[in-house]
Amino acid sequence: MLHISDLRKNSQRIIKLLKVKNFDAKNLINNVIEKDNNRKTLQQKSDELLSQQNQIAKKIGLLYKNGKSEEANDLKNSSIEIKKESQELLNQLNKIEGEIHEILVQIPNIPHESVPFGNSDEDNEILKEFGDKPKISDDSFPHWELAEKYDLIDFKLGNKITGSGFPVFKGKGAKLQRALISFFLDENINAGYQEFLPPSVVNSDSMFGTGALPDKEGQMYHVTNDDLYLIPTAEVPVTNFYRDTIIKEFPIKCTAYTPCFRREAGSYGKDVRGLNRLHQFDKVEIVQIEHPDNSYKTLDNMVDHVSSILNKLELPFRIVKLCGGDLSFTSSLTYDFEVYSAAQDRWLEVSSVSNFESFQSNRLKLRYKDEDGKSKLCHTLNGSALALPRIYAALLENNQYENGIYIPKVLHSYTGFESIT
Repeated sequence: MLHISDLRKNSQRIIKLLKVKNFDAKNLINNVIEKDNNRKTLQQKSDELLSQQNQIAKKIGLLYKNGKSEEANDLKNSSIEIKKESQELLNQLNKIEGEIHEILVQIPNIPHESVPFGNSDEDNEILKEFGDKPKISDDSFPHWELAEKYDLIDFKLGNKITGSGFPVFKGKGAKLQRALISFFLDENINAGYQEFLPPSVVNSDSMFGTGALPDKEGQMYHVTNDDLYLIPTAEVPVTNFYRDTIIKEFPIKCTAYTPCFRREAGSYGKDVRGLNRLHQFDKVEIVQIEHPDNSYKTLDNMVDHVSSILNKLELPFRIVKLCGGDLSFTSSLTYDFEVYSAAQDRWLEVSSVSNFESFQSNRLKLRYKDEDGKSKLCHTLNGSALALPRIYAALLENNQYENGIYIPKVLHSYTGFESIT
């Protein structure tokens, strides 16, 4: 959530930058500034009335002390009227503050100045490609057929017990999934991240804190009776560890494995077959809380870290800078990682690494003290290191041979096998 003081100081710059996200913020920003002016006027009147009440209370006390009860009672009646007026002003203040809040939560985060213009993922900027695309035979199989052939994943069973988008991993397929989770966590821990195992269900305050609410309302699974949400990513619980917190030392580096849940309403077609898009999937997340002066250097370090993991998996990948039209509501700058899927002959997104600057921190009341002892907002960053479904899909497709599937060397100690036959 943007801070109203920033909207006042830099309204034209913010309006211009938000156009990169294809968002016209002019009316909302003008409206919120106007309402804030009204709020200030009401606050001034309220403060004046409070001052009057305090003065009258002192006078009443002195009058009673000096035996002037009649005069004191007259002032009491006057004080009652002032209290009524003060309460009315307070009601107006609460109402207008609520209206200001409702406007502020509609305004997305400001994109970084390097974010390119664009309307969709087709306009994203490809920064660099790594590795060679594997050469496979024309009769190679997509991962959903390989999963059935080698009895690794049962999509039909998942559909039977839950529905589409909830696969059942089995045998060596389940062990490969577990191996990837352990490998990702170990890589993150070796890079200085502390491991957590958070809840997979959070309250609405947590969803609001990271920006999922109200922006993603309807796209998440909601336990209505308890007003709890199944998490779409470990970013939500982990970042909320530090809600209403004063940070004393930077950086804070966290990693967590969780199942993730997304409704993905309206998704269908060949691009969502198999593991390409699921309602429940496994993901290992990295989260950092940083000083604003260091957050973009930290973002670069996180990008390098994810790159190193993909290199160890021997997967061809590319790094993409998201254009304004593809950038999320909460992000200032995001780099996507895409691995090449040989049998599908397309690139699959496996990670987004983002800097949210102070957007989440303002919602979370996540602060630090500067050298003068003043409270300042931290910067928050996160990324997938990594999301499993499409990594799994690419490993199966890219490493298939006539009678089996090769497992990358770095995973052998985790799987206990070098190939699937």
